[in-house]
Amino acid sequence: MVNGASLVMPYLEPFLIRTMREALPQVSDAAVAESGRAFNTQEQHHYQAHRRYNELLKRSRYPELANIEADMTASYARLAKRSLRTRMAYTAGFEAMTLGVTRWLVDYRQTLFGGADSRVASFILWHFVEEAEHKCVAHDVYHALYGGGPASYLARMVGVLHGSLDVMWYSMRGYRAILKHEGLWFRLSSRLRLARRLGSFVRHVSPYLLRAMLPGHDPRQEPNPQWVDDWLAGHAAAPDAEVPLLDTRHPDLPVPFAHAPSGPVTRIAA
Repeated sequence: MVNGASLVMPYLEPFLIRTMREALPQVSDAAVAESGRAFNTQEQHHYQAHRRYNELLKRSRYPELANIEADMTASYARLAKRSLRTRMAYTAGFEAMTLGVTRWLVDYRQTLFGGADSRVASFILWHFVEEAEHKCVAHDVYHALYGGGPASYLARMVGVLHGSLDVMWYSMRGYRAILKHEGLWFRLSSRLRLARRLGSFVRHVSPYLLRAMLPGHDPRQEPNPQWVDDWLAGHAAAPDAEVPLLDTRHPDLPVPFAHAPSGPVTRIAA
């Protein structure tokens, strides 16, 4: 499931960056505009890392994933022709989904990543810690451009579904191709394990999507998991910018910093 989602990022996130870059000159609030630029920098690091990881997956084991990438290239090229409001609503909608995904990854980190390759676990959880860090940015830029009236709300509500379901669909195609390659897609025990994972995913993500579709929704109303705040605090206090690897053998998978204080965290990009 994680590998399937990773496949989407080098196509989704450049689209988000281009959309945000087009929107920012129209934003008069300097703080919101600066947050948008910081958002783009984080997203650039994300998709570049995912691209390197995906190339490793294709080269070492799953060349058939390139067919899904070709479909995503065409899909995002079509989406790029839509209005800026539609594209910003898609951007804000997808970012709303990531809050639920972050909660799922953190709450189930022992089950999902216990004993896993620490480089992959650290990479994925780093990405979603930063999703929590910039959780307000796309929402703020969208509202700076289009306000909160009925037409703006309806477009944003559609964007929540559009952005979320689009990414879920391509992620599903990715992990289905991987499971087929491994001979697991038609194995009952494997499908039951997948169903359990999907069930926990839906239970975590659906409430976030439903709340995001309500009038007046603000991502600031969604508290971060304490583990995420501890990561942000630990990184801010670290002596250098390098993120150490998670200890995936530890039963709790603690944040990968020797000193990670709990409590309020200043978010540089939100």
